[in-house]
Amino acid sequence: MPADSTTGPLAPSRRALLGGVGAALLGAALPLSPARAADRVPKVLLVGIDGALLSRTAAAGTPHLDALRASGVTATSLLYSEPLAPTLSGPGWSTILTGVWPDKHKVRDNDFTGRRFDLYPDFLTRAERYRPGLSTYAVASWNPLTTTVFSPEVDTRVSTPSAEYDTGTTARAVAALRDQDHDAVFVHLDNVDHAGHSYGAASGQYLQALATVDAQLGQLLDAVRGRSAYAREDWLVLVTTDHGHTDAGGHGGNTLPERQTFLVASGGGLPAGSVRHDVRMPDVAATALAHLGVPIDPAWGLDGRPLAQASTDPFDTLRPALGGRVDETGVPAGTLGFTHTAPSGWSVENTGMSGGVTEWRGWNFTTDEFWSTAERGQGRENNVRARNVFAVADGDEWADRAFTGGFDSTLVSPAWPVSAGGVLRYTTYYRQESPQRGEVLVSYDGAAPVSLRTYTADVPSRTETIPLQVPAGARTARFRFRYTAGNNWYWTVDDVALVRG
Repeated sequence: MPADSTTGPLAPSRRALLGGVGAALLGAALPLSPARAADRVPKVLLVGIDGALLSRTAAAGTPHLDALRASGVTATSLLYSEPLAPTLSGPGWSTILTGVWPDKHKVRDNDFTGRRFDLYPDFLTRAERYRPGLSTYAVASWNPLTTTVFSPEVDTRVSTPSAEYDTGTTARAVAALRDQDHDAVFVHLDNVDHAGHSYGAASGQYLQALATVDAQLGQLLDAVRGRSAYAREDWLVLVTTDHGHTDAGGHGGNTLPERQTFLVASGGGLPAGSVRHDVRMPDVAATALAHLGVPIDPAWGLDGRPLAQASTDPFDTLRPALGGRVDETGVPAGTLGFTHTAPSGWSVENTGMSGGVTEWRGWNFTTDEFWSTAERGQGRENNVRARNVFAVADGDEWADRAFTGGFDSTLVSPAWPVSAGGVLRYTTYYRQESPQRGEVLVSYDGAAPVSLRTYTADVPSRTETIPLQVPAGARTARFRFRYTAGNNWYWTVDDVALVRG
């Protein structure tokens, strides 16, 4: 049991395993092409490995997971921390299975206190509501997942007796995959987390638990490939985890090992051997729903998006240009994660400021892995709706070295074509301390900028939409994000787009 219409700028499981592991892996480790998949019945297998660190799998030896990675997509990402939620299993699995972050599903502990699954149900329930004829199945070694997170609308929910643990969960899932005709299957395996708590993530026992669960994953894949209808089916296999572990064992805090998660996805036409940096954990549910043919209703308020939805964020193009730390001592050496070079068409204007910490001198472009480690415990971990590379103005970190002048920096967009109407959309996260100020301005056809929105109070991570009052005859709009501060907090901006009205 765990311890715990936009286009471009517009727009005890260490027991012996049951049976052997076949040498052949799912789909010969190759995803189906989109053309072939269109003629096949979509199926989903989601395997949750509790407390697993992807960074330890090489040392453990995980051939089945490695084959899935070679045949599909690998994406690592980081979780939130307090005050949004601790890195515990309750919030973690709720985020994965519902497709929304903890500020929506409201789960902050392993008792699921305050849960709002009535508003944000699990993905199997959403699939059932859209197409009641789908057959859905969930089996878990940690019983709250099948008794609390998955609703009674799911066709089959199985809680494995504790005496059987992951061995029993695997056997039940193998039988369900091989002998029954389910459309979507969720399997939760727990012993890696158990080993992490008992022995620590740096232990040989933790590596053995990873090797064991990989063999169990192999049994699940063999069951899928052994289906009599397999040739007529398009299986999407997703493997993920709810949180990481410290070397000494445990999780719940805000260190990088505790916040680490991953998604490996194979099948459904996904490109083989690809690595993604723009994936977050709510994407698991959205991806499963999309593969099953369930249209995602914007009214659901999902934070996730399907893997097939590629990023159009110009900031993400900067990933290859990111460099390592210069003055920032909080960031681990060798971590690549910042640049002052703006993407094509964008610029940064710094006014009257010099000195300070190099990385944070004016608006820069960075990543969660880099920025959130600069100073843990100050909320940077909760910039959850930004993806991949985002822009940040951080007066607090900038002022950690001698400086002159105040922090005064403006992020300037390209001049985008505009017609009557339109909406400015972006994700943001803002933490306030007087006298700092954030302001969004717009200039039409090069005229004097006018204010659209001002930030002088905390704003949690969210997507902003600002309807525009476009002057008659205006042809272009250029947006400015100006941040003025001293030794104050920070502001992030990401995925900026002008959406046609």
